[in-house]
Order: sequence, then C-alpha cells, then structure tokens
Amino acid sequence: MVTLHYPFWPKISKSLKVPSTSLYDNLKVSANRYPDQDACFYYGNKITYEQLDKEVNALAGYLEHKLGVQTGEKVLLFMQNSPQFVIGYYAILRANAVVVPINPMLVADELEFYVRDCEIKSALAGQELYDRIGPLLGKTSLEHLVIAAYSDYAGSGFEGMLPREVEAPRFNFTQSGHYLWNQALAAELTPSEHTSKGETIACVPYTSGTTGLPKGCMHTNRTVNANTVGAYHWSSSTPNSVHLMTLPLFHVTGMVHSMHMPIFSGSTLVIMTRWNRDAAVEMIKNLGCTHWVTIATMIVDFLANPNLKKEDIASLTSISGGGAALPEAVGEKLFQLSGLRFVEGYGLSETIAQTHFNPPDRPKMQCLGIPSFDVDAKIIDPVTGSELGVGEIGEIIVNGPQVMVGYYNRDDENRNSFIEIDGKKFFRTGDIGRYDEEGYFFMVDRVKRMINASGFKVWPTEVESYLYKHPAIQQTCVVGVPDSRRGETVKAFVILNEGFVGKVSEEEIIEWAKQHMAAYKYPRQVEFRKQFPMTTSGKILWRTLQEEEKVNAQN
Repeated sequence: MVTLHYPFWPKISKSLKVPSTSLYDNLKVSANRYPDQDACFYYGNKITYEQLDKEVNALAGYLEHKLGVQTGEKVLLFMQNSPQFVIGYYAILRANAVVVPINPMLVADELEFYVRDCEIKSALAGQELYDRIGPLLGKTSLEHLVIAAYSDYAGSGFEGMLPREVEAPRFNFTQSGHYLWNQALAAELTPSEHTSKGETIACVPYTSGTTGLPKGCMHTNRTVNANTVGAYHWSSSTPNSVHLMTLPLFHVTGMVHSMHMPIFSGSTLVIMTRWNRDAAVEMIKNLGCTHWVTIATMIVDFLANPNLKKEDIASLTSISGGGAALPEAVGEKLFQLSGLRFVEGYGLSETIAQTHFNPPDRPKMQCLGIPSFDVDAKIIDPVTGSELGVGEIGEIIVNGPQVMVGYYNRDDENRNSFIEIDGKKFFRTGDIGRYDEEGYFFMVDRVKRMINASGFKVWPTEVESYLYKHPAIQQTCVVGVPDSRRGETVKAFVILNEGFVGKVSEEEIIEWAKQHMAAYKYPRQVEFRKQFPMTTSGKILWRTLQEEEKVNAQN
C-alpha cells in the first residue's frame, strides 16, 4: 500500500467507520436535529428540513401504495436539478426501492435501453422531458409516470435568469398511468417501515457508455455513505454551510457532494437547474454560499464574467471539483480573485465519486490528490499487471469502501474489471496515471485516448495543459487525427477568449505551441470553434470531435 502521502494528510484520522444505516436515515436525522433549517433554496423559495422530510415520506407512500413499488424495485429518476430531484431520490430510498438516476439529455431511443436493462415499471420525470419518456409507456415495462413541474417550487427575485424549464407553468396530464407530482404529495399516503440497511442496494448510476453500452454500477447505502461521510469530514461542512449546486445530480459528483453530503451535515442546498454564471454570482453573494463543487468548464466561464468582483464571492471558503483538470492559468486567476486554491479530486461512477482528494491545506494543481479514507491505490502495468513505482506511468487501480459491488447484469464486465493482488480485490479504472515522491496521484490520460504519432506516445491532457497557458485560449480539446506520414498527428480544437477573436490565427497558435512543447507533441493542426460538444456534467466530448475528423479524412 502506497503511504508516501501520509505526512501530508489533514489533521484527521486516516480511517473512517462507515455508517450501517441508509442514506434516507441521514435525512431523517438532519430533519430531527434541524427542523427549521433551510434545506433547499430554489430561485427565491426556501424549503425547511422538516418540510423536505414530510414531502419525501408522502411521495414514498404514493410510490408504495398507489404505484405498487416493491422493496428492491428499481425506479427511474429522469429530471434536471430541482427540489423534486432531491425529494424524488430520497422518496425512492424511503420506499426501500433503488434509484436509477438518468441523464436528462437522453432522447427516447436512448432512454429505452435503461428502462429495458433495469425492467423499470415506475419513473419520476420532469414535465419538460415528457416527450422523451412518454412514448415508452406501454411500449416497454414502464407503466407509471409521476410528472413534476419545476415552477411549483420556484420563488421570486430571479426574473431574467430563470431557465425556461423553471418558468414553464404546470402541464396537465390525464392519461392512464400518468400522475401529477402535486397530487401525489396531496394524497399524504404513509409508507411502510423503512428497512434498508448498509448493504442494501441504494442506487444504480450508469457509466457514460463511451466505450460500449452503458453499464449500471450497483451501489449500496454503505458504498455511497463511505464517500458522503468522507466528503463531509474532508470539506469541513457544518449545519451553517451553504452549498451551491451547479453539477447535475444524476452524475455521481453532484449527487454525493452537492446533495448527499450537505444533507448529511444539515446544510443548505442552493439548487440551480441550469448553469448561469450571473445567477451563480447572485446566489453566492446574496445567500452567503460557502462551498462550491464544480468543474473546470464552469470556472472558466465564471471567471470570464466581466462584471465579477472580488467581494461578490467573499463568502466562499471552499471551491473543489473533478472531471478534467483545471488549467494552471485559470487556477491562478481564481486564486487571485478568491484567495482559494481549487481542490481537485478523482473518482468514477464505479466508485460513486472520489477515491482521491487533494488535501485542502496543501493541494497541488492539475493533480488528482492522495488516496481517500481507507483507499489503497496503485499504479500497475496495464498489460502485465505488475505494480509500478514513483513516477512510472501505468493504470490506476483502487480498492476502497466506495467501490461498487459490481455492474448490473454484466458478468463478463465484472470479471474483466477487477484484479486481485495479494488477496485484495482492486477495480481497474482504465485511467493512465502516476504518483510522485509525496504520494500525490496525477492523471496522464485515458487508456484509449493516447495518440501514437510516429511511434511517440502523446497524451492529449498534457498538450491541453500547455495550451491553456496561451492568453488567447479559453478552452481547448486535443485529439489524434489520421495522418498519412505519422499515422496519427495532434490536432487542437480551440475556443478563444473574448477580445482575441479575429486577432490571433490558427498558425500563430501552432507556432507558439512549437516553441513550448517537444517536437512530437505540439499540435500540427488547430481549428477554432465557438463551442464544443459537452456532456451534461461539463466534460468535453473529445471522442465526438475525433470521430468527426476520422469521417472527414475518409471523404
């Protein structure tokens, strides 16, 4: 077990006992402790913990008694960030069922896969997504649909900043199998006893499916609580903390850090349905937000706001996140404005968010951090499985209390995704990384993203980190493209900062890169774009850009 990081561990224990209770129990405890505390703020409206728990129980009773949801049954949660997502998630848990949170960007044909894979009978959905999920009623196993209007929970004071979905009035659905959210709560049905424990399956988030069909990751209350409680201690959250929620809740980082952890600590959730940098500033300033878990693309956009002032974000005590590494230049700009270092972490759907954290008082830039509580992380040769040492590049593998129990209905994947070393079972992440002499881990790239240019290994993430140092570059994505001479060559897609459009050319970017990188690394091609294809969790879809180039090369 790598212990080089122990001297830099925060002044807390290195091991953490995980609760044997359920995630719903966390809400119940906070509601009992802080009934009058604001649990949620949603565009001018406040919901107390007592009210939140009451609505969770009412919806759980409806799921059980009206829709016939059984213990252990999988229930689809198909919504954008909203109070209803939070209520729906915990209501499914309260009903002793299993949450299947799905990306709200999916269309009907894609959504059908998840419904069939989990044999879904009941779903909770936002009304703006009805055209995607409605056609599956009767066509698949789906029988019941509880439909929510976000406007039912919105307040006032954010005119001009409200997403269309939040402004839209409630629609009426009278067809068989359709149930309105407000009517479900008004029924005030009482659920049966809550019996879920630590080892009970709580949720099945799906991987993105970028390397094949999406896979459902089976997580118990214990695996989710491992990261929920771990994040609570690591981030120093208190009942007085106010958490800005901008990451999508269907995604594990937002799910754990912006919902489960604040609820565990009895904090306030400031919910944003859609990212809007002006609304984010207003909420931080007026509500005194203390914690913000976000991603690099949001921070880049946030800092590009010409109206942003230092005093607007003075209440923030912690800014952290994961996904793609934050460019060093952006991190320095953030530090100059806020006095805070961006604290990066690393994890996957299979580990329900973090396996690594940067110590809050000693973070390193563009670094995954050190292994979290009770996590054994190693670097191995991806072919031979032999363990590697300091500075050597290989595949990251992890063993820890947050690792899923397995993929749902994927026996072959389960066999291939784990490796046993000295009697201990490790999950193979598929990510290529290294660790330094202080035990801090760094990402090199995805196994499948490496560019082979004339026999040289080029890692796109490394090239991107250099390009971000150019003052004209706001965002960049580097991919490998076909090349008749080199096999593959390096191409950079670039979004320019305001003020540089039309004033800097692709050739100038290439020449600059040539001066700052090894000859085999620098991009031979640069293409300016106004936007990139993105996931709803804010990651750039590099594979989409790469596929476009392959198609262009064939034409």
